[in-house]
Amino acid sequence: MKDPLWARLLLGFGLVLSVGSGSTLAVTRTLISQAEESITQTDLIGGTGDAARPAGNDIDGAVNMLLVGIDAREGDQDFRADTIIVLHVPETHDQAYLISIPRDWMVDIPANDEFGFPGATEKINAAFYYGSRLPGTDLEKRGRGTEVLAATLRKHTGIEFNGAAVIDFGGFHSIVHALGGVDMCVAEPAESVHLGVDAKGKLVQGWYNDQVDPPRLEGLPPGSVPLVHEPGCRSMDATRALDYARIRKSLDNGDYGRQQHQQQLIKAIVRKATSSGVLTDLGKLNELVAAAGEAFILDTRGTPVADFFFTLKGVAANDLTLIKTNAGTFNTSAETGAEQLDAESLRMLAAAKDGTLATFLIEHPQFIANSR
Repeated sequence: MKDPLWARLLLGFGLVLSVGSGSTLAVTRTLISQAEESITQTDLIGGTGDAARPAGNDIDGAVNMLLVGIDAREGDQDFRADTIIVLHVPETHDQAYLISIPRDWMVDIPANDEFGFPGATEKINAAFYYGSRLPGTDLEKRGRGTEVLAATLRKHTGIEFNGAAVIDFGGFHSIVHALGGVDMCVAEPAESVHLGVDAKGKLVQGWYNDQVDPPRLEGLPPGSVPLVHEPGCRSMDATRALDYARIRKSLDNGDYGRQQHQQQLIKAIVRKATSSGVLTDLGKLNELVAAAGEAFILDTRGTPVADFFFTLKGVAANDLTLIKTNAGTFNTSAETGAEQLDAESLRMLAAAKDGTLATFLIEHPQFIANSR
């Protein structure tokens, strides 16, 4: 799995892209070349099975990228999209917006004759599963999963994606570790369902048992208690930062709280990657490029990575705007009891499709989330 996209906003374009603002052009080109050589690029959204796919890839105008996060462990066969984010860059290429899509949004997942998939009505995170369940390599499975997910989003929002990227939990960890941690702000106490603290204050790994009542963290050594992220701003190492971004069970707003924390983590990664201490340290830059190269699967739809760099180089870390749907709370359909996007959220996504998101947000500032 490899680089820029989850990379511009998940490092590559947060690291490599903004290197140009703090390094010589020669150094920038060298780093881009190194990253491009290590990138795993594959067809994530542009196969032949869907006649509705657009031809070509125009990144001169507004750009929409699909970013998919999965929590895949060795031996897993059930891949689902734990994180679905639309990265929108307006035609001016001087701003970037992260729009989190609720994983429990009940949608019609379109059929795909190429994969032999008849279609289904399920939560949107299942779209990735239906594409990835066919036999093949992990890369092929993730490519098919992203393809079905992109087709589902296109059906319900009209957004045509200029590219996509997939990253899993391990990829996030390697990038944050290479950065030496990131600065995060905790708004409310958040109890981990993966990590505990032993009697000596050392972190210990557990596992979440959802087959008991009530569900709980198990497998901790005697005398250990679940890790609780207390309110306040602090530097977090990779293990703590990734754990915090995965928590939803103990949050007031559940998955919507987790969405915001994941957006905050992306912004924290980009902010740290573009800090002067990183940009002026070639050894650190090389380490980050290597980590990004091992973390991402990327589809630029045929556009060279360097072209993305020079087209989007005006987007800086501080220009990342975090967007929430459904006012940041669960929106239950009166008819089905399932989660749906409300009318204003659908209009917001239509604005991303039409390239008018900035204007929409001026008129609807309640969609802008806390960025820390």
